[in-house]
Amino acid sequence: MKDTRLRTPLGRVEGLGSARAGTNHFWQQRLTAVALVPLSVWFVASALAYVGAEQGAVAAFFAEPAEAILMFLFIVAAVHHMSLGLQMIIEDYVHQEGAKMTLLVLNRFACWGIGAAAGFALLKLAVGAPA
Repeated sequence: MKDTRLRTPLGRVEGLGSARAGTNHFWQQRLTAVALVPLSVWFVASALAYVGAEQGAVAAFFAEPAEAILMFLFIVAAVHHMSLGLQMIIEDYVHQEGAKMTLLVLNRFACWGIGAAAGFALLKLAVGAPA
């Protein structure tokens, strides 16, 4: 039987250990991975279909609402999955607390920046703004 003397009363009642936050992270990473399977197949098929095409043809493709929505979902899922994966690598392999916190913050900012840039490019293509 577990020794529960060092746990808080709430922790004893709920029966939850330190894995509460880790479980959420685990499920987010798995769900984004599952979402990325069909979205990646769609993305690769779409990209291969437009290899060598002019910008106008690609812009017309993304002007279709279904295609723009699928691309938006791909960007969101990929960026979130990337952020979670890099966070896990940083937490596992960087042992200095100051460096770890700095890298975690930079990871989050970089992923948000990549997502914003990709979303902005998609928006420009979807609404037909000149390049």
